[in-house]
Amino acid sequence: MAKNKFRTIVFGKAALPIWLALVTFGLTELFSRYPKITELVYSQTFYPAIAFLLSFLSKWVSFSLDDAFYGLLSVFLVVLIVLVLLRKIKFGRFILTVIQTLAICYVLFYWFWGFNYYRSGINDRLSIAKSEPDTVQFVAVFKSLIARTNASYCTFENVKYSTIDSLVEFSYQNHAPFLKLNYPQGTRIPKPITLSSFFAKAGIAGYYGPFFSEVHLNDSLLMIEYPQVLAHEFAHQFGVTSEAEANFYSWLICSRSDSKHLQYSANISMVNYFLSQSKHLHSFPDLVRQINKPVIDDIRKVQKHWASMRNEKIDKAAGKMNDVYLKTNKIEKGIEDYFGVVQYVMDFETDSVSQKKADSTVYQ
Repeated sequence: MAKNKFRTIVFGKAALPIWLALVTFGLTELFSRYPKITELVYSQTFYPAIAFLLSFLSKWVSFSLDDAFYGLLSVFLVVLIVLVLLRKIKFGRFILTVIQTLAICYVLFYWFWGFNYYRSGINDRLSIAKSEPDTVQFVAVFKSLIARTNASYCTFENVKYSTIDSLVEFSYQNHAPFLKLNYPQGTRIPKPITLSSFFAKAGIAGYYGPFFSEVHLNDSLLMIEYPQVLAHEFAHQFGVTSEAEANFYSWLICSRSDSKHLQYSANISMVNYFLSQSKHLHSFPDLVRQINKPVIDDIRKVQKHWASMRNEKIDKAAGKMNDVYLKTNKIEKGIEDYFGVVQYVMDFETDSVSQKKADSTVYQ
C-alpha cells in the first residue's frame, strides 16, 4: 500500500510539472556548457518558431497578455492562501499546488525564451573581434561618438510613434543578415506597461514579456528615448537576453538608420554610457566640452524627467531583484551588464572588418 502511494506521488500526474522542471533545469546546465549547441538547436531553430507563434497570438489584443498572466497568478496565490486559512484545503495540498505552479512557470519561461541566456556571445555570433582595453582608443571612439551625436541632433516635434515603430522595424530588417536574425521571427507590436507609473518609480523604461512574446514600453518615456528603448526591447524579442547585447543591437540599428531621429536617440543614449565610464579620465572635462549645448540640455532633460518620478525604495528593490534574476541566469555582472555595451561598441568601432561586413550585408 505504501509502495503504491509512493509511486503515485513520484510518478503520478501531480508530479509531472516537477519532472518537467527538473528536465528543464538539466537542459539549462547542458546549454550553459555548450553555447554553440544552444545557438544552433534552440536560438536559431526552435526559438524563432516559438516567437512567431506566441507573437501571432498576442498581436490580436491591445493589452498585455503577460501582465494579465502575472495578475492572474497573483490572484490565484491569494485565493489559495484564503482557502488554507479557511481550512477549505489542506496545507500539504497548498504547498504542492504552489510548487506545481512555479514549476510550470519555470518550464514555460525557459522553453519560450529563457534558453537564449546560454547561447553564444555576441562576439562569436557576429564575428566581431574583441578589443583590448586601451585609453587612447577609448577616447578616440568617444570623440567620434560625440561628433556623430552632435551631427544627428534633431527635435522630436510632430513625430508619430507609429513612424518610429516602422523605422525601427525597417532597420532591423535591413541589418538582419549582419545581426544573424531569422527575420521576421514574429510580430513586434509595442504595448504599454499596465502599471507604467509604478515601473517609472523604479526607472524601468520597458521590458520584454517572454510568456507571450510581447514588447512593453513605459508610458512615461520621452520621445527622444522612444526609438532606442523600442529597439532594445525588439532585440529581446529576437532572442537577445543580455542587456548589454540588447543595448548594442539597439545602438547599431538606430545609429545606422537613415532616420536622424533614430540616430540621435541611439547616439545620445550611448554618450551617457561612455560618460559614466570615463569620469576617472583626466580628459573627461575636455570630452564634456565637446558635446554641444543642445545635446547637453537633452541629456539633463532626460535625467531630470526620471529623477522626478523615482522612488528610492522601489528603485533599490527593483534593482536588487533584477540583479538576482540576471545572476541566476548566469549573467555574472548582474545589473552592471547594462554598461557592458561600452565594450561591445569599442569592439565594433575598432574592427573595420566587422564594420564593412555590416555595410555589405545590409538589405537594399
